[in-house]
Amino acid sequence: MKIGIVNDMPMAMEALRRTMISGGHQILWVAENGAIAVERCAQEKPDLVLMDLIMPVMDGVEATRRIMKESPCQILVVTASVASNSGKVFEAMGAGALDVVATPVLGTENGTSGQDLLTKIERIGILSGMTKRTSPQRPVRPLQPGVAPREKGQDLLLVIGCSTGGPRALLRILSTFPRDFPASIVVAQHMDEQFISGLVDWLNNQVALEVKVLSKGDRPRPGVVLIPATSHHLVMHRNNTLGYSVEPTDNYYHPSVDVFFKSVARYWQGGCIGVILTGMGRDGADGLLALRRQGNYSIAQDQESSVVFGMPKAAIEVGAAQDILPVEDIGSKIIDKLGEIS
Repeated sequence: MKIGIVNDMPMAMEALRRTMISGGHQILWVAENGAIAVERCAQEKPDLVLMDLIMPVMDGVEATRRIMKESPCQILVVTASVASNSGKVFEAMGAGALDVVATPVLGTENGTSGQDLLTKIERIGILSGMTKRTSPQRPVRPLQPGVAPREKGQDLLLVIGCSTGGPRALLRILSTFPRDFPASIVVAQHMDEQFISGLVDWLNNQVALEVKVLSKGDRPRPGVVLIPATSHHLVMHRNNTLGYSVEPTDNYYHPSVDVFFKSVARYWQGGCIGVILTGMGRDGADGLLALRRQGNYSIAQDQESSVVFGMPKAAIEVGAAQDILPVEDIGSKIIDKLGEIS
């Protein structure tokens, strides 16, 4: 890939430069602050920008916002300050950054390896179509038959799948729900497990509901938002407990919305609403369709309010979405629908 590096720290810049060279990538340009990055993207657009957050003149959040508006391209947040600046991380992702990874530190025994960054770049290349998959995707399995019909009065579950732009969209939706929200909520957000606790803290500071990191064996609970922290996949089991699975190993989305939604369609016996929000790729389309085929209500975010329309568009194209709504209307629509099925 052709890479643009944005970082004001010489040691971090050198670590990134060495990592890109070792991975066989071409460094198109470097910039020491966000303002210069905006100019260079307009002049020579890279395949991927590695964006730091804390910089003079213009920080990474504003630079991401400007680049996505003026010269849209793929942006990966690469920062050493994730824990202390989690708010900025999720603002950048809300503005269009695809993901976040720690800055590699070379030459120290306990430093962060550049391999994490290279793996992330490879995955972005695969999902964007720039890099070929090393193995073919498995065909979509047909929906398992024999699931009992839903009845009024049973437990209510809201499942949400999202990726690029997801944190900001999640905040917009969850902010509309009261503390006594009647449904359980489980969110599958594409994000490295090391950053999920920061996302949970960021949401907890701004919404009325309790937001928690999902632990193996948890059951959905009304008024609680569970978000998995895993490099594998989230699944629901027959007894409605939640857990993690390494299968399917050839699925590049982690956690996969399709894998989770299909397990919910198979095992959840209460009322359910499925939602696909902004994100790159097509993960969640088949899972949302499985939920809809079971008689559940389904929503896809509209193009205008999506940072990246890939996931909602795929869901719409396969007929999985009953309603296509701007993000600002999704929360109130969910409340209305829960009243109908409770």
